[in-house]
Formats: sequence, structure tokens, C-alpha cells
Amino acid sequence: MTNTLHIIVQTNTVIRILLLGFLGFLFSMLITPIYTTVAYRKEWWKKPRATAVTGEVASVFNSLHGAKHKRNIPTMAGLIFVGTVAIVTIIANLQRSETWLPLAAFVGAGAVGLLDDIINIRSAGSGVAGLSSKIELILITAIAVVGGWWFYAKLGVHTIHIPLDSTPLHVGWLIVPLFVVVVVATANAVNITDGLDGLAGGLAVSAFGVYTIIAFLEGRYGVAAFCLTIVGALLSYTWFNIFPARFFMGGVGSFALGTALGVVAMLTNTVLLLPIIGIVFVVEAGSSVIQITSKKLRHGKKVFRIAPLHHHFEAMDWPETKVTMRFWIIGQVAAVIGLVIFLLGKYI
Repeated sequence: MTNTLHIIVQTNTVIRILLLGFLGFLFSMLITPIYTTVAYRKEWWKKPRATAVTGEVASVFNSLHGAKHKRNIPTMAGLIFVGTVAIVTIIANLQRSETWLPLAAFVGAGAVGLLDDIINIRSAGSGVAGLSSKIELILITAIAVVGGWWFYAKLGVHTIHIPLDSTPLHVGWLIVPLFVVVVVATANAVNITDGLDGLAGGLAVSAFGVYTIIAFLEGRYGVAAFCLTIVGALLSYTWFNIFPARFFMGGVGSFALGTALGVVAMLTNTVLLLPIIGIVFVVEAGSSVIQITSKKLRHGKKVFRIAPLHHHFEAMDWPETKVTMRFWIIGQVAAVIGLVIFLLGKYI
């Protein structure tokens, strides 16, 4: 039996989604010179970390990136695409049932990251990395809890889809803690991955690009437009963030992207596909967890030369650009695999 995918959609809807993606790119390009002027004038320099998460001196990291940070590269450039996406969505794509939640989570998590960045740039070289990890976790979790309540109580979602299975799994109110775990984990995974020029931005383009297609095929055109707006804004950001980076997105960008990605996965009921589509984010976060666990349980012994994984490959003498582009390729292939599994489960 031959299965055929039929999509009936108004041309105006397609044009509108594409237009919002283009506006995301255009506005981001227009905002970038403003941010750059202010950032360099105010000296919003990213301060490198002085210690590792487990407390010891970050000697390997500083040997890899010490020279880079001597260039005085500003952070908080995530303000560019967070502001762009917020403006475009509020003006042209604010829908209660589809875009209120991802936009609120996107901006809320960005605000947490912004606070983290402000503390970092005001540290005056004292080695203060920003907010403590515990406070970050509490704030992001609070945002996720509110979002999970809205998802369950206001949007009425209480089931999850199992890939390649047509019968949804009813979980009831447990959808709320699931929402929290997914959003918090994804937010932190993207934040951990943001460590090389262009890396997180390029990977997020692939993930949100595939979610644009998934949301479109599900008829969630508002979500599709939201994702494509992020893609457009990120393409502009990544243009300037590739090696050698003009600026870094900072926590304001990475937390916003990760939180929104988790929310979109929940909204499209593809949460079990998210680890595939975002496989690089998963591996990067996993490498940090493994490293920390190993140090604590094996009396300081490490599994990797340095975590997360992208720094491990740098320590093996891979050029930064090689690590970034190979991770991009893995992310793109994984995103396509996730899309194929989605299509098999929904239409075959």
C-alpha cells in the first residue's frame, strides 16, 4: 500500500510563515550594529571562568581559550535575537493557544540568562562566572513549572505521543513534571553547548528548522512561524558569531533557546524525538555529567581531558572550527533522522 502525504494549506499562510522568518533575519541584522556599538562602548566583555564546576583551577580551559578572551569579546549578544523574536511575534504572531507559552518561556529564560551575564561582565576579572548554578536551576525551574501548569491547565494537554505508535499515552497531571524536566534539561544542555564560536547557534538553527517543518505538518502554523522566526534571527546572529566571533550570545541567548526548544517539543507532542533532533546538546550535557560524576566518585579522576565534549576534542588538538563544523553536521543529520521518524510515525 502506497501512503501519500496530503497537505492543504492556504498560500497566504505559507507566505506569512516565510515572511516572519525573513523578518527575523532582517530585524536581527538591523539590531546587530546597535548592539555592537553599545557593547564595545560599555565594554561588555565576557569574563573567562577561573575555576571548573568541581572547584579546581580551570587550567585546561584557560590554555585553550585564554588567548581568545584577551581580545575582549562582548557577551549578551543573545539580546539581539531574543529581542527580535519577541518583537516579531508580538506584532505579527501572538496566538493564545500556540505562541504565548513559547514566547513567555523564551523571554523569561532569557531574563535569567541576562542576569547571569550582567553579573559576569561586572566581575572585573575576579573569576565570577555569573549566577550560581543552584540559583540558575531554581529560576529556570520556576519558569518551567509555570509553563507546565499553563500547558496542562490552560491548553488541556495530558497525553504524550510515542514515536511509531498511533496510540497516545495518557499521563494526566504528570505532564507537568515531564514538562519541567524537559524544559530544564534542554535549557541547561544548550547553555553547556555554547562554548565555541558558532556552535550553539548553528545547532539551534538545525533543531528549530526541523521543528518548523514538524509544526507546519501538524497544522500548528503559529508555532511553525515562531520557530522560523528564531531560525531567521539565529542565521543573522551566527553570521557574526562564527570564528573568529565578534560577540557571544551569553546566558541570555543560550537559556532562551534551550527553554524555547523544550517548550516547542512539548507543544508539538514530539518530546521523545527531542533527544534525537538535539542529539549534540544531549551528548554535550551528558559529557559534563559524566565528568563531574567521575571526579566525585573516583577521587578526581577524569573521563575526558576536559568537559563538555567540544573542549575535549580541542584538547586533542582539533582546531575550533573543525569541532564546530563536525558537530554541525552531526546535528543536521540527527535532525533529519528525527524528522523521518516523525513522518514514519504520523503518516506511514
